[in-house]
Order: sequence, then structure tokens, then C-alpha cells
Amino acid sequence: MPERSFLDDILRRVAFGTRLGTPKGQSLAAMCHTLVEERSEASGLVLGREFLDHYKTASPEDRLAFFHALATEFGINNKALADAIKAWSPGNDDAARALHFAAEPRSQELIRVLNRVPGATAHLVRMRADLLAELPRAPELTGLDSDFRHLFASWFNRGFLELRHIRWSTPASVLEKIIAYEAVHEITGWDDLRQRVAEPDRRLFGFFHPAMPDEPLIFVEVALMDHIPGAITEIIAPTHDTLDPTDAKVAVFYSISNCQKGLRGISFGNFLIKQVVSELTQELPQLTTFVTLSPVPGLRRNIEDDIEIEPPDDETARRLAAQYLALAKRPNGKAHDPVAHFHLSNGAELHAIHANADPSEAGQRNSWGVMVNYLYDPENTETSQKAYAQSAEIAISPKLRPLLRK
Repeated sequence: MPERSFLDDILRRVAFGTRLGTPKGQSLAAMCHTLVEERSEASGLVLGREFLDHYKTASPEDRLAFFHALATEFGINNKALADAIKAWSPGNDDAARALHFAAEPRSQELIRVLNRVPGATAHLVRMRADLLAELPRAPELTGLDSDFRHLFASWFNRGFLELRHIRWSTPASVLEKIIAYEAVHEITGWDDLRQRVAEPDRRLFGFFHPAMPDEPLIFVEVALMDHIPGAITEIIAPTHDTLDPTDAKVAVFYSISNCQKGLRGISFGNFLIKQVVSELTQELPQLTTFVTLSPVPGLRRNIEDDIEIEPPDDETARRLAAQYLALAKRPNGKAHDPVAHFHLSNGAELHAIHANADPSEAGQRNSWGVMVNYLYDPENTETSQKAYAQSAEIAISPKLRPLLRK
């Protein structure tokens, strides 16, 4: 019998219904077995769409059962792996490649097959977000998450990312998502957003992916100023004295928001900051200083785990923050605070610490209102980045070192 054509498949689907070959009530895992065994591209696309639609309406219990099935039923082909191991010998590069592919779990093949469906990438990102939410109570699914993360690291690498300057003229569907995804300093409405994207001394840049063109992946908000600020109210107050951008000397990165929970662990921020610095330098060559105004999300929790402490005076708060940021470490020796770790990993310097810089409820709850300037000095960024990566050495401004004394 001759092989069916693409058109034949489409006509058969139209004539007999899109669920041809996928009986009603079939589990998510069973649908996936059918999908990976399908050899017709047209049928595979239809089956993939059916699966994604079915997953979207599935209950949390059904989704969890699917993740367990995916981890156990779509694992490594042990016989193929054993044969590849036997065939390998030192210096045999072809056998080494065959061994590499034999060690790949079938779950990765399934994810790639699903991604052929138009618009599927966003569905898969949301699927990983569901999986991440289950990991605390189902740590046995960590290996499955590694499969998603491995593929996403390739699909969302820097070469595919598009930097966009978000303006007031940007489509409302994207602006609404900026409001929803802001994770550091809440955007209270359209007037607040207008100030952040339409004022001449404000900028907002975001990374997008061609497979998710209307979904920001990460964005950074920038204030153009004539000095390094010591409080967030200088930037996001309802009114401020607008500065002519050509008079600005300082670019302040005051909010960085990751938008997609399903892309956790996929690094975008380092590329984003470097490219935004490049964009701003081209637009405004008189800028001399690139600095953040950052929260310290773990300060109070870290301090109060050890001692009971009343709201400290300003100098004590600064001293506590300096010691926490410079001395509290992860098991690998890197900075404990996630925001500090992010900026230090990108080669920034711990530059200045400000007490009572964030009067918001979240700022007081997390750090008694303490905020930090991390300085991105183009002349030292590469050296600082390497020192932190190789030996966890933190670049600290000399003016902060007295705060580290006991």
C-alpha cells in the first residue's frame, strides 16, 4: 500500500474526527506512547495538538500521574545503552557519540516531538512550571525536570533571543503582561506603567523568543539619573523631576523580573544587562555609570534565624546587610542572597548599602528597607566575574569594608 500523503491524513482527520486513533478517555501517558510511535508527520501534529489540549484541561492529579508515567515509562533504553557501552573504546569517537545518544531518555524525544506542534513551546514551558510546583512533594521527578531544563537551555540560548525596547506604543497585550509579571516593585496601574515606559528618562527592555513572540521572558527597568540613588522612592514616586536623557550620567537598573516560571534556571539576566548597557551606551554615550538599586530579599530571614532583633538603627542595618551579603555563603562558597549571587556572577561590585531605602511592606518585611547598589564597571566586570566564578571572591567597594569588621 502506498504511503499516505500529508493531504490524505488531513482529509481523513476531517472526515472521521480529530480523535482518530486516540480513544476517548485515554490517559495522557497513553496518548504520548501513541504519539512517539506515529511515523506520519501530519498525524503526529494532530496527535500532538490533541495531547496538549487534553493536558491543558487535565486535573492536577492527572498531570502528576502523567509526570510519574513520563519519568518511568519514557526513560533510557537500557539494552541499547548496554550495547553502546560494549561498543565503546577509548579513542572511538563515533562509538562515544552513539553512547551519548543511547543514554538519552525517551522523555526528551517526546518533548521534542511535542514541540513540532505550532505554538507548543509556550505549552511546554507552562508544563515545566507545573512540574516544578510538584517537585517539593515528588523529588523523584527531579530527573524528568533535568530533561526539560536540558532542552530548554538549547532552545532559549542567547542566539534565539530578541531584545525589545518596551514603549508606550507597544501592543497592550504585552504591556498588560509587563504589569502582571513585575516581581520587584509593583506596577499599580496604567499611569504607573506609563511613567516607567513613556517618561524620557525611563527605559524598559525585555527579551523575547520567536516561538513565544508575545510573552516576555525577562525584562529590566532603567532610570536615567544624574546621581546614584539611595532610595527607590527617588525612582518610582508618582511624580518626579524629569531629567533630559542627554544630561544623564547614571543608568540605574532598578527592577529585573523573570516572567516564565517554567524557565527557572535558564540564565537570561546576564545577557540582558550586558546588551542593555550596550544599547544605552550607543544611544547616550555620555553615560559613565551603570548601577543597580537592588533589594536584599533574604536579610531579615537570615538574621532572625540566628537572633531576635528589633528594627535596627540605620548604621546597624547597613552593617548587618554588609556582613550578610559578603559572609553568608552557600555550600559551594557563593553568596547566599539570590540577588547578590546574580549580580556578582555577572561581574558586578558590591558598591553601596542604603538603610530605609524601600518603605514598601515587602521591603520592610524582607530587609528592614535596606537596598544595595551593585556597580557594573566595564573595566572590571570580566575580572570580577572570573574571580567570583573560580574562587567565590566578592568584589566589594573599599568604602564598605569597614562595615565587615566585627
